[in-house]
Amino acid sequence: MKRTSQVTLLLITSLLGACTSNLRQAPVVERPLKLRPVVPVATEQPKDERGFYTVKRGDTLLRIALDYGQHYRDLVTWNKLADPNDIKVDQVLRVAPPDNVAGVQSMPVTAPPPSEPRTVQPPVPRKTSPKGDKRAYSDAALAELRGDGPARLEPKTADAKDAPDVPARVPVAVPSTGVAPGSVVSATEDDKLSWMWPSDGKVVATFDEGKNKGIDIAGRAGQQVLAAGTGKVMYAGSGIRGYGNLVIVKHSNSLLSAYAHNRSIVVKEGQNVSRGQVIAEMGDSDADSVKLHFEIRQQGKPVDPSRFLPKR
Repeated sequence: MKRTSQVTLLLITSLLGACTSNLRQAPVVERPLKLRPVVPVATEQPKDERGFYTVKRGDTLLRIALDYGQHYRDLVTWNKLADPNDIKVDQVLRVAPPDNVAGVQSMPVTAPPPSEPRTVQPPVPRKTSPKGDKRAYSDAALAELRGDGPARLEPKTADAKDAPDVPARVPVAVPSTGVAPGSVVSATEDDKLSWMWPSDGKVVATFDEGKNKGIDIAGRAGQQVLAAGTGKVMYAGSGIRGYGNLVIVKHSNSLLSAYAHNRSIVVKEGQNVSRGQVIAEMGDSDADSVKLHFEIRQQGKPVDPSRFLPKR
């Protein structure tokens, strides 16, 4: 009986020892998950239709009008804007005149129709009578000598064959110009424009399409700023950021010039100006020094003014 108790105790002890012993676990290796880089899908920005523009953050109506070579008042009319200063991001604006609205355009030149055939007057026969056959001055005598009065009666000679034959009036057709009647010949005003430098001074910054949209001319405060060409003042004010007191002159359907950083402006919107007329005084409004920033824009795009200005 005693032996059985000892065996039982030994078994219990073995079982308890097995329960308390450390179990060997399989090693666990943490492997980082390889995630494929997410490539953003490039969404193509919708392009504006021809003659329209989508407003972006920071845009102003004046800036849009300048970039497209239009008068900001025209943009207000075409888009029926109640407040020119209230335009929204992603708003689509018309920046070209509608088909049924006549913009400020040059009139086409209509070729005149070919003239009717003209008759050529026969040459007046040279006077062969003696010099002593002079007549007293009278209107009738003068008209007769010019050939547009009544023919002078000459006595008949014995032989009619010897009488000189008077040439008949022969109709001569005028050569055709090669243009059909009523056809329209388009004429551009750009080639007719005459340009001059808007102010005296050293050019301190040249045209760079990416950095400088025009040229900068250094000068002194109050120096005269002149219209570089004949045109009409399209804008005069300080509503475009970065330009200070600005004057914009429209010269043709496609060309305009801009004069920025003025101290004062001496012209008004809608005023016609001639080439060389004083339009402002040089200054440093919205600039770090006294200078004139001068731009020429063609179809709203900045172009190098040196292409138009005469060489100094």
